[in-house]
Amino acid sequence: MSTKRNKEDRVLSVRNLNISFETTAGTIHAIRGVRMDLFKGETIAIVGESGSGKSVTVKTIMGILASNGKIESGSIKYTYTNEQGQKETVDMTKLSQKEIRYRFNGKHIAMVFQDPMTSLDPTMTIGKQIMEPMILHDHLSKEAAASKTRDLLKEVGIDDPAKRFKEYPHQLSGGMRQRVVIAIALACDPDILICDEPTTALDVTIQAKILELIKKIQNEKNISVIYITHDLGVVAKVADYVDVMYAGRIVEKGQIDEVFYDPRHPYTWGLLASMPDTDTDSKRLFAIPGTPPNLFDEVVGDAFAPRNPYALKIDYEAEPPMFDVGGQHRVASWLCDPRAPKVKMPEQLVERLAKMKKEAAQYDAGKF
Repeated sequence: MSTKRNKEDRVLSVRNLNISFETTAGTIHAIRGVRMDLFKGETIAIVGESGSGKSVTVKTIMGILASNGKIESGSIKYTYTNEQGQKETVDMTKLSQKEIRYRFNGKHIAMVFQDPMTSLDPTMTIGKQIMEPMILHDHLSKEAAASKTRDLLKEVGIDDPAKRFKEYPHQLSGGMRQRVVIAIALACDPDILICDEPTTALDVTIQAKILELIKKIQNEKNISVIYITHDLGVVAKVADYVDVMYAGRIVEKGQIDEVFYDPRHPYTWGLLASMPDTDTDSKRLFAIPGTPPNLFDEVVGDAFAPRNPYALKIDYEAEPPMFDVGGQHRVASWLCDPRAPKVKMPEQLVERLAKMKKEAAQYDAGKF
């Protein structure tokens, strides 16, 4: 993959995004200074433990932040081609949630959620649910929308689209329901497709088919994709770039090869080492010690320090900046400071990464 990103092709630019939630127990500082870029036709994966801020970040882009959520500061600039055929850039943080939903959701930015049963209306036929955004946003006639819907069903791999068109969600399997959700997301030819754990509820063989389907459609339509996932196996197969989140902040980012095969942050080491591996000699699965910090309290220093066996004194005193470690690779860890002691990646992880790299090469070559 090319390392060059043309600024003209940037579709999304998130800068210094800070989000908090007001609760009965106090204020949660959920997102802390997130910075992210998405370019035309590329895939970014946002990874991290549950509660790290992955879904909150993308839901803010979609204008579906919970009512007790507040954007404290920052910008989310989206560049798109308007109805006059001209490029336009809007800051989504300046728009109301209602305006985002009416102007952009479905038409320009679409989302595939992890559980299709909560995304689909059980009282409506599959056909009507896919037609709805076409009629609303593209102002198609019912006949034109129905025709496009049948084509979409075929495109996402559903046999006998004319029959499925008239069926209800409960009449389809989990894999087919997820294909329908993807068809709805693609109904108005969006620029950005956000996939929030799109294969979690599916078995392994169906997972692979759904990932291949999204990749195929992305290549055909040149759309940009954001994956939200905790499954690093998924990331290795689909992503161009990776953003690793911890406690509401991106702590490591870069191209897939940079982050996956040369990780520098101890948290990323822990995530990669905790992946299940059928070939490992160990009978125990690695787990990152401790628990994520309480975001009700102000984070002092590096949020990961209490769980980091390599933590330095400064980790408890000052938040690390993003260090440039070469290429597109950036790491928020004091261990990357030139003055820090050199710490080697655990040997067990070195072996695992070599194995993963070999598997990824086989996958790319179509040998799986």
